[in-house]
Amino acid sequence: MYDYVLFDLDGTLTDSAEGVINSVLYALKKKGIEEQDRDKLYAFVGPPLADSFMKHYGMSEEEAREMIYVYREYYEPKGWAENSVYEGMQEVLSELCTRGKHLLVATSKPENFAKRILEYFDLAQYFELICGASMDEKISRKDQVIACAIEKIGAEHMKEMVMVGDRKYDVIGARQNGLPCIGVLYGYGDRKELEAAGAAAICPTVRELPDYL
Repeated sequence: MYDYVLFDLDGTLTDSAEGVINSVLYALKKKGIEEQDRDKLYAFVGPPLADSFMKHYGMSEEEAREMIYVYREYYEPKGWAENSVYEGMQEVLSELCTRGKHLLVATSKPENFAKRILEYFDLAQYFELICGASMDEKISRKDQVIACAIEKIGAEHMKEMVMVGDRKYDVIGARQNGLPCIGVLYGYGDRKELEAAGAAAICPTVRELPDYL
């Protein structure tokens, strides 16, 4: 039985692709890069931004960090709200709370943005703890965020903890901290990616989440 459930945010609780992609396009354009393939930028939804700029556009670490600040010029006033809650998610979270589950968020998104989004969409009420990346990127990887959440919850509860996420980064980050991860298929990852990363189980839809927990 999993009594402490750590949720990823982007692609797991909310469909945030529009705001993330628009922010990336804005940053690339200011860099002088005209990206025509919008679908290519779905790869930016979930992983740490610096890693994505380096991986997909061959930027140095310094350039990638500079791009994050440009990205936020769009994301902070507008992009964060270009987002939507997955259908049925609010009901699922309410049901899990009624069952006595302790719900938490562990996201690579900066913590202040995560809290703003969850409050805006009236989801913050379901979570006892919201852990995210630091604005200075010193904490940005999923394993770092999960480690912070475990420390705050208390390592004595680890046997009762599980991560829920849509990408390999969630699975790998959880495993690095000794936790299982349930992969979801309604987000931005697929079954092949999640299974290859070592997901403990694969949940196809939002509505089925309570049964997997």
